[in-house]
Amino acid sequence: MSMSRRTVLAVAAGATATAVSPADAAEASGNQSPASAVRALRAAADYAVEKLHAVAPGVTGFPVGTKFEKWTYSQNGDWVGGFWPGTLWMAYLHSGDDAFRTLALDSARKLAPRRHDTTTHDLGFLFYPSWITAWRLTGDDSWRTGAIEAADSLIQRYNPRGRFIRAWGALNDPNNAGRVIMDTIMNLDLLAFASRQTGDDTYLNIAVEHAKTAQRVFPRPDGSTPHVFDFDPETGAPIGPNTVQGYSPSSCWSRGQAWGVYGFTTMYRRTGDLGFLSTARKLADFAVGALSPDHVPVWDYKAPQAPYDIKDASAGAVMACGLLDLSAATGRREYRQAALRILTALSETCLTRNSARAEAIVARCTRNRPAEDGIEVSLPYADYYLLEGILRVLRPRDVDRAVDLSTV
Repeated sequence: MSMSRRTVLAVAAGATATAVSPADAAEASGNQSPASAVRALRAAADYAVEKLHAVAPGVTGFPVGTKFEKWTYSQNGDWVGGFWPGTLWMAYLHSGDDAFRTLALDSARKLAPRRHDTTTHDLGFLFYPSWITAWRLTGDDSWRTGAIEAADSLIQRYNPRGRFIRAWGALNDPNNAGRVIMDTIMNLDLLAFASRQTGDDTYLNIAVEHAKTAQRVFPRPDGSTPHVFDFDPETGAPIGPNTVQGYSPSSCWSRGQAWGVYGFTTMYRRTGDLGFLSTARKLADFAVGALSPDHVPVWDYKAPQAPYDIKDASAGAVMACGLLDLSAATGRREYRQAALRILTALSETCLTRNSARAEAIVARCTRNRPAEDGIEVSLPYADYYLLEGILRVLRPRDVDRAVDLSTV
C-alpha cells in the first residue's frame, strides 16, 4: 500500500497544471444542454429555493426522512446530517441569498461532536457537504481542521488484513466486523481531502486500498452489484455477497449502484487510476440500461417486479451526479445525456409541487424496502443530490468551488 507524497499533493484542486474543472471539461467536449432540459432544471432549482425559504427557518434538527410529508429529525445527524447544510449551500449558490449561508453554517456547527465518532463509516457523508464545503466557500480554517479530525476517526475503521473499511458497528463490536457495503465508496473522498491538506499519504492510501477491494468483490460480469460483501474480519478472507437494503444478495439495489458510479468516478479523479474509471463505467452502463422509460430508478433493478416496482428518486439524483462526473472524466456525451434525462424526469415528476404541506423538495423515495422503512417518502440526500446535479448543469463552476470537482 504505497502512494508518493507527490501523487497525493497533485490531486489538490488547482495544484497542478493538469487539473481540469468540470466546467472546462464540458466546454472542451462541446457539451450543451437542451433548452427544454435547462428550463425544467432551472424551474426545479427555483422551486427548491422557494421551498427552503419557507421551511428552513423552522427546521429544529437534521432531517432524516418524512412522515406524513413533514420532516422527522435526528439531533446528532445520524448518518445523513451533512446533507441538510449541504442542501442549504446549494440553495445559497443558486440564489445568492446570504440567509442560506448563515443557516448552513449554523447547522454544520451542530455536527462538531461527530468529528471523533469512530462508530460509523459515514463520516464523509457527514463532513464533506457540510464542513469541507464551508471551508471552501468561507476560507475559515476551523472547518478544514475539523474535517481532517473526522478523517482521523474514519481511518481507525480500516482492516489491514482484508484491506477494507468496515461499515457498521463500534470498533470493539464483533458483529458486522467484516461487513463492507457499497455506500462506503462515497466516504473515501474525505480521506483524499485529508491527504491533500496534510501531505500525509496514509489517508489516501487507505481510501485506495478500500476502493480496490470494493472493485474486486462488488461488480458482477454484467456490471450490477450487491449491497453488501462480507469478509472474515480476523483473516480478511472473503465470505461472499449479501444485502440489507436490496432485495437479495444476487439483486442490485439501485441507490447502492448509484453510490458506486459516483464514488468510483471520484476515486479516479483523485488518483488518475484508470481502473477506477473503468469500474465506474461498467456500473453506469448497467444502471442506465436498467432504467425504465420514465428514467426514475426502481428501488432494486433486479427485484422480481422490476422495472414495474416502487421507485427511488434518491437513487436517480445520486446517479445523475455520478453520470455528469463520468461524462466530464471520459468525454463521453452519452453519460451526460442520460444524466439530463434523469434530472429532467425527477424535476418534472418527482417534486412535491402538488402538496401544500410537504416540507421536502423531492418525493417518491425509498429508504429501506425490505424493512418496510420509508417507502414513498422524502429523504434529505435526494434533495441534496438533486440540487447538486442541477447546479452541475446550470452552475458547474459554483459546484466546483463548493465540493472540488477537479481531475488529475
